[in-house]
Amino acid sequence: MGVLVSNIIAIYRKELQSYFASPFTYVITGVFWFISGLFFAAILLGPTGVIAQVAMQDQFGGGAPVDVPSQFLIVYLGVIGSLSLFILPMLSMGLYAEERKRGTLELLATSPITNWAVAVGKLLGVLTFFFTMTVPLLIYEAIAFLSADPPANPVLLLVAHGGLLLLAAAVLSLGMFVSSLTDSTILSAVLTFGLMLMLWVTDLIASGVQGPVGEAIAHLSLLTSYGNLIQGIVETSDLVLFASYIVLGIFLTAQSIELLRYQRS
Repeated sequence: MGVLVSNIIAIYRKELQSYFASPFTYVITGVFWFISGLFFAAILLGPTGVIAQVAMQDQFGGGAPVDVPSQFLIVYLGVIGSLSLFILPMLSMGLYAEERKRGTLELLATSPITNWAVAVGKLLGVLTFFFTMTVPLLIYEAIAFLSADPPANPVLLLVAHGGLLLLAAAVLSLGMFVSSLTDSTILSAVLTFGLMLMLWVTDLIASGVQGPVGEAIAHLSLLTSYGNLIQGIVETSDLVLFASYIVLGIFLTAQSIELLRYQRS
């Protein structure tokens, strides 16, 4: 067990260092920060933003008091979730495709380190990098919420941002599997985006299918589960769904590399 953990940590460190050493990831991070900052300002301070709507309600009177931090957080993280569908495939596209292109995937596949340990280490590395990308967002929110009255609900903050990380882990895990199938990073990113888009709009697909099949398809929706979490609603089914996607991605990746090992033996 100790050897397994040591192997995962070694892969994790190598993967994380590669992200911080890559100029391309800094470009992605800069674009992500710029767009998320624009949405932050527009949703909070824009002419149709949350503060403007509350001010208008106060001016004309009537209506229940509005929990501004909660309303803002739900809308903002909803937008960030959609934005992440474009960003995350670009982070996962090189996880295995770059190894295959450089010819190091065969060495990795035939090394004493298990395929599961490699996949888990790589996933933790890219997930940690994505978390560092969201740190400025947390700082924006902390500054904005310091002056909020009523104050922001800490449980909602924790659950909502936990939901964003779960979404990222699920997308990155499935993207890692797609990356293990090709040596083209661009193709990997496009296929991952297409797959995530399909899972994102599963609700729409399910609405056109009647009966138990339609209900089963609706339960696969990332959008519904993520929407529940950013509203502070914790359902066991949502957690199981995200965990299933994460484990499925790791499992398929390990099997994909195992097939490569078998073909080379």
